[in-house]
Amino acid sequence: MAIEPFKIEVSDSVLDDLKSRLERTRWPDELPGTGWDYGSNLDYVKGLVEYWRTKFDWPAQEKLINSFSHFKTEVDGLGIHFIHEKGKGPNPMPLVVTHGWPGTFYEMHKIIPLLTDPASHGGDPADSFDVVVPSMPGYGYSDHTTERGLDVLSIGDLWAKLMSENLGYQRFGAQGGDWGSSVTARLGFAHSDKVIGIHSTLPFRPTPYMGPGSRELSKAEEDLLQQRRDWQAAEGGYAHIQGTKPQTLSYGLNDSPAGLAAWIVEKYRTWSDCGGDVEKKFTKDELLTTITIYWATQTIGSSTKIYYETQRKPWDLKKDERIEVPCGIAAFPAEISVPLREWVERSFNIQQWTDMPSGGHFAALEEPVRLVEDIRNLFRPLR
Repeated sequence: MAIEPFKIEVSDSVLDDLKSRLERTRWPDELPGTGWDYGSNLDYVKGLVEYWRTKFDWPAQEKLINSFSHFKTEVDGLGIHFIHEKGKGPNPMPLVVTHGWPGTFYEMHKIIPLLTDPASHGGDPADSFDVVVPSMPGYGYSDHTTERGLDVLSIGDLWAKLMSENLGYQRFGAQGGDWGSSVTARLGFAHSDKVIGIHSTLPFRPTPYMGPGSRELSKAEEDLLQQRRDWQAAEGGYAHIQGTKPQTLSYGLNDSPAGLAAWIVEKYRTWSDCGGDVEKKFTKDELLTTITIYWATQTIGSSTKIYYETQRKPWDLKKDERIEVPCGIAAFPAEISVPLREWVERSFNIQQWTDMPSGGHFAALEEPVRLVEDIRNLFRPLR
């Protein structure tokens, strides 16, 4: 399929409309002294919206984004947007890196230069990668599907075609977090003839085989599963809505930029290693660049449908099924569920496990240097 250069451009009319909507925000009330207990804090969101309206420089962010090489191509009838940066080294390894929700391709802007040009950042040029960062269907500048059923398994299959058929890489590595971890796992499971190895920060899926003949859960595994149930009860409301009624949610978030900002920024605060201060880990510009991409492309509704589809098609391994390609796990301490090695080893062939000293869910933005070093370490002996 043809691969066409692509440029990110948001029109003045979209930006003017955004500012007008921000100016006319109809604010809710808030119980005094509740902080973030009930959700996104009113004072913080007001301040973020005012910055968005009066100080945020989208053209500067657009220039940064367009400093990378963007392309668009068709895979199984869907237009897929992706960054493709060639490595600067003697034998760069192809690597597809997949984001999750509420992230975008922009989440990887700090790690791309480190991966492609290690020598310019104090590393060994022999560790260079050809980096491909696609936008998942329904996210950013990739097309929306018009059919039911596009889940993480389907996206993994799309990436296998993107890498091998469209880009001509017959062997490549894969990395991802959040939904990107599931897409990456699918690549390792279903396309092991092409995938050299996989690296993940959140190996939730696939669920290991737990039927007759499997070993009993350890105490640590029981505690992990209880932690996940507790987290789902306390923090999983967003996923339940997005997994059951994403269309209903999209009317409000697609129409109100303040509502969109509140929905997204609360996740960056809750899921990161920020100690309750979201700007300890992310600048306003970083937060608003992600939010503006969702706003300008009108993809908040389409992005949430992956929850609906995947909830209806859970990925459970059958007896004797396992992901056998070499796998590396970076376990960040503020992740929404810190991976447990003995549980992950039921499904994955773990060749490298790193307990990180800091960082959370958005590792590529929070801890880019640590994440990149871990990726390099995994793939170095696999080259």
